[in-house]
Amino acid sequence: MVYKVELDVAGRTLSFETGKLAKQAGGAVMARYADTVVMATATCSENAREGIDFFPLMVDYDEKLYAAGKIPGGFIKREGRPSEKSILTGRLIDRPIRPLFPKGFRHDVQICGMALSSDMENDPDVVAINASSAALAVSDIPFPDLVGAVRIGYLNDKFIVNPTFTERKDSLLNLVVAGTNDNIVMVEAGAKEVSESLLIEALKLAHSEIKKIIAGIDDLQKQAGKPKRDIPVYEPNARLDEVIKKYMTQFVEEAMAVLQKTEREAILKEKANRQALIDILTNSEEEDKETLIEMLKDSLNPDFEYVIKKIEERIFRSMVVEKHIRPDGRKLDEIRPLSAEVGILPRAHGTGLFTRGQTQVMTILTLGTIGEGQVLDGIGGEESKRYMHQYNFPPFSVGEVKPMRGPGRREIGHGALAERALAEMIPSVDDFPYTLRLVSEVMESNGSTSMASVCGSTLALMDAGVKIKAPIAGIAMGLVTHKDGFVVLTDIQGLEDFLGDMDFKVAGSAEGVTALQMDIKIKGLSFEIMEQALAQAKKARMQVLDTILACIPEPREELSPYAPRIIVMHINPDKIKDVIGPGGKMINKIIAETGVKIDIEDDGRVFIAAASPESGEAARKMIDNLTREIAVGEIYLGRVSRFMSFGAFVEILPGKEGLVHVSQIADKRISKAEDVFEVGQEIPVKVIEIDDQGRINLSTKGLIEVDSSAFEPPPERKSRDERRTDKHSSDKHSRRPRRDE
Repeated sequence: MVYKVELDVAGRTLSFETGKLAKQAGGAVMARYADTVVMATATCSENAREGIDFFPLMVDYDEKLYAAGKIPGGFIKREGRPSEKSILTGRLIDRPIRPLFPKGFRHDVQICGMALSSDMENDPDVVAINASSAALAVSDIPFPDLVGAVRIGYLNDKFIVNPTFTERKDSLLNLVVAGTNDNIVMVEAGAKEVSESLLIEALKLAHSEIKKIIAGIDDLQKQAGKPKRDIPVYEPNARLDEVIKKYMTQFVEEAMAVLQKTEREAILKEKANRQALIDILTNSEEEDKETLIEMLKDSLNPDFEYVIKKIEERIFRSMVVEKHIRPDGRKLDEIRPLSAEVGILPRAHGTGLFTRGQTQVMTILTLGTIGEGQVLDGIGGEESKRYMHQYNFPPFSVGEVKPMRGPGRREIGHGALAERALAEMIPSVDDFPYTLRLVSEVMESNGSTSMASVCGSTLALMDAGVKIKAPIAGIAMGLVTHKDGFVVLTDIQGLEDFLGDMDFKVAGSAEGVTALQMDIKIKGLSFEIMEQALAQAKKARMQVLDTILACIPEPREELSPYAPRIIVMHINPDKIKDVIGPGGKMINKIIAETGVKIDIEDDGRVFIAAASPESGEAARKMIDNLTREIAVGEIYLGRVSRFMSFGAFVEILPGKEGLVHVSQIADKRISKAEDVFEVGQEIPVKVIEIDDQGRINLSTKGLIEVDSSAFEPPPERKSRDERRTDKHSSDKHSRRPRRDE
C-alpha cells in the first residue's frame, strides 16, 4: 500500500511517499519538493559488528545527471565517483543524524540518497536530509528523534525559506539548518559578512519551519511506520569496567594534568594500556583475575578502550566545567599562541603560513587563466567556478604512518568550508580576470585545521597581490557539558574536540560572518549556547585578524613576477568567428606567434594570458586587427599579397584584402603594379571606397614615392594632316554593307 503526506513549505508542496519503491529496504521514502525528487533508503544489518568502538553509519548520496536531463560528458558516458557536491550532501545528511542514534549502537546502518529529478531551482540537498529522516522514521531501525531541515536566505532585508538557485545568487545568506522538535543539531552556512544577531534570527526562523516538516514526517510514520526492532546497544562488561576504573583512573588523571599533547599521549600509552593492566592484575589479589586477563588479551574486545575514553571524558568534563581548567592550562576564552608568515615559497604566486599552537597550515595560491577554471558536470545551477580551495591532511601532521591516497570525505568537506569562507571576498572576474586555486597543506595538527586553512588562504591571497574585499579569519568553538552546567571554549584543540560536545567553526571579517559549520555529539543545542558561542567567536576572530594584518597589512601592489599577465578585451560577439577562424586557424596562429593563452567568452570578452607584457600586447594588436571595422578615409599599413593585370591586392587586416588599381598607385599613369611593388612589401594605403558587395578599393596616391622609371611615357602627338589621313583610311575600310549582303 502506498502512503503519502503533503505539506506546504515556503509556498511549495513538500511531499513524502512510501510503499511504492525499494520495498526490501528497511525504510524507503520518496520526497518531492516542487519538481525536485529525492529517494532515500535506510537499512540496518542483522547483527552487530564485533570489535569496534564506534557507530558504523554509512551515508551515500549520489546525483545522476538524468535528474536534470543531461548526459555525462567524456568518453564513457557514465557517472564515475560521486561529485564533490554529492559528497558534501552526504555529509549534510550524516551530521544531524549520527548523534541522535543511541549510544553504543553497533549495528551497521546505511542511508542511501538518490536525486531522481531536479528542477534546477530547488536544491536536492535539503530535500535529501528530510527524505533520509523520513526513511529512518518508517523503517524498523530504532531512531528515537525525527529530524527536519531547511535552507534560509536573506534578500532585500527579508528572510527567505528554501531560496531557489536564482534567489541564492543575490542572497546575503545561504544557511542550512537541521534540527529536532526541541533543538538545533546541525548548521552550515556561507554568508556575505552578516551579523551574529541576524544569524540567530535566521536560526530561530529555521527551527519554526523544521517543526512543521517534522510534523509531516511524524504523520507518515504513524501511517506507514514499521515496528522498531529491539536492538541491544553495546555496554562494556560490568566487572571489567569496574577493574579498569579501579586501576587506571590514577594514570589517566596524571596524563590529563600534563599540558603538552605529546607528553600526555606518552603517559597514556605507557601506563594506561592493556598490558599495564594485565601486569597489575597478575600481581593482584582479584579472585577472577584469570578471567579478566583473558578478556583483556582479546584484541577484538573494545571494552578497555571504551572505558578508558569514558574515564578521560569524565575527568576532562569535571576539570573544564567545575574548575574551569583546560587540558593545556588556557582560560576558557583564550587562544593559543599565533603566528603568520607570507612569501615562504619563492616560485609560488602567493603563500601563507599560519600557526596556532600545535596546528600549522601552509596555503599556496596559483593564478591561472579563465579557461583553467573548474567545469562542474552536475545537476545544480552552477556550471563552472574560477575560485577553488583544496585541503590536504597528510598523516605526518599527527605523527602517524598511513598510505597517502586521494582526498577523503573529511578533506573535501574541510576544503569546501574554507572555500566558502573566502568566496565572497574574491574580486569579480571583470576586476581580476584570473582563475584562483588555493591548496592548504596541513603541516601539524592539534585541532581546527580547517579554520587555520582560512587564515592561511587570506595570507596567500594578500601575498599574491589579490585585492580581496576584506581579510578573513576563522576560529573553532567548543562546548563541554557536565551534570547541569556547560562552558563554551574558544579555539578548541584536538582533545577538547574529541572529548567535548561541539565543534562550531566560525569564519568572517571584522564586519561579519562569512561561513559557519556546527557539528555536535549531543542531542541538540539551545539558542543561549549558540549566542554565547558566536559572541566568543567574534572576539577571537578580531584577535586572529590582528595577527594576520600585523604580518601583511594589505594586499601587495604587484602580482608575483611568475604569475601570468592577463589582458582583457571586449569585441563584438559577431566577430568571435573572425578571431577563431576556420578550424581555429586564426587563433592558433596568434598563439603560435606570440606564445600566449587565449580564452573567449560568448559575450565577446577576450582574455589574453601572457608571460610578458610584449607578447600580450602583440596578441592584443592581432586580435584588434581581426575585429576592426574598415572605414572609408582611414589609412592602413598593408601587405602586398598578389598582382593582377589591373592592379595589386593588399591585405590591410588579417584576412581582409583591398585592390589598388593601377590608376590609384600614383598621380601619373602606371603600366603595371609589379613595376612599383613586390609581393610581401608593406605599404600605406587609404580606403577610398567600399562598394555594395563589400569590395574594398584602395589608393596609394600621395602616400608613397614612385620611381619615375615606372611611369608610362606619354603618347606622341600627331599633326592635323596626319590625323585627317588616319580618319580617311578608317572610313574607307568601314563602308556600310549592302542590303542583299
